[in-house]
Amino acid sequence: MKKTILIVDDEEGIRKVLGISLSDMGYIVISAENGETALELFRNSKPQIVLTDIKMPNMDGIELLRCLKKEAPDTEVIMITGHGDIDLAIKSLKFEATDFVTKPVNDEVLEIALKRAEERISMKRQIREYTENLEQLVEEKSRQLVEAERMAAVGQTIAGLSHAIKNIASGLKGGTFVLEKGMELNNKKYLREGWEMVKGNVDKIKNLSLDLLNYGKNSGAVFLLCDPNTPVTEVVKLMKSGAGEKAISLTVDLAADLKPLYFDPEGIHRCILNLVANAIDARSTENTEGRVKEVTVRTLKREGWGAEYQVIDNCGGMPDEIKKQVFRNFFSTKGSFGTGIGLMLTKKIIDEHKGFIGFESEEGVGSNFIIRLPEKDKL
Repeated sequence: MKKTILIVDDEEGIRKVLGISLSDMGYIVISAENGETALELFRNSKPQIVLTDIKMPNMDGIELLRCLKKEAPDTEVIMITGHGDIDLAIKSLKFEATDFVTKPVNDEVLEIALKRAEERISMKRQIREYTENLEQLVEEKSRQLVEAERMAAVGQTIAGLSHAIKNIASGLKGGTFVLEKGMELNNKKYLREGWEMVKGNVDKIKNLSLDLLNYGKNSGAVFLLCDPNTPVTEVVKLMKSGAGEKAISLTVDLAADLKPLYFDPEGIHRCILNLVANAIDARSTENTEGRVKEVTVRTLKREGWGAEYQVIDNCGGMPDEIKKQVFRNFFSTKGSFGTGIGLMLTKKIIDEHKGFIGFESEEGVGSNFIIRLPEKDKL
């Protein structure tokens, strides 16, 4: 099926020459002599690709780009620029232009830009179809296993999972574009930035897959009579070396008066491990510069509860807007390396124990995550 392309340029000769070239390439061509007319034509015909000059009277190409992206974010916009307008062309990329070509427009260069636009259109369609299929699959499985508590919990997070996948796909798309531009311009800075973006999102795919497996296989708590201090001892021993490599002091403060309780030792081990890992990964703010980074895991006896666990750090705390979202599904402050499933799983395990999980945090100081297990000495 032929695709429609909109040409916008205040010079009739350029519109005519480009129209002939694009028609020969198999496009249905419509054209406009200014930005205002282009917007009207765009609203009527909805072309997937727009080819616009940057410098035009009244509404220039960048303003047109911003309007098009606001109305139809998936539209691919290729900018036409003179040799002296490279700064404007680079600026247009910040507003999500697909590419830019310089005057006089070379057919081969134009074909390359159009190929990139077609690839982006195809990629967006595939991502949309993949996401829709994934949502349908998860919804179908959730309906089939609606009686099972584990799958019901997964079903409640479908929207969050879809959002996480879209974010990863968007990050990969952005990284590949910057890489392509770096190769085209032989620009090492773009190559380095693009590679870091791609690498970070590949890591995020790996982390998301592993975290989902852990979340899915947690099929319910297995309660055993155990020493509440044992999971803490195991986690600190496991994380001590890694914390030391990051110049973090990881210490333990165990209460001697805790009695054995019935709880799921593997589940509580995972909860404490998640909280300690988050504390180690937390970024210190400028208010903590020069201070030794410390993480302490503490157990104590709290009235009305069987045991309390605290994971305390001095890593700068959290602002109010982050505090409100801490236990939201798939929320993470770790950028490309976080999935948000760790705290989801932790809260799920504590809920299965009918326990309590909360936190205290002061911005510029640090945080204290708290877990309380009910007083349960028999099944």
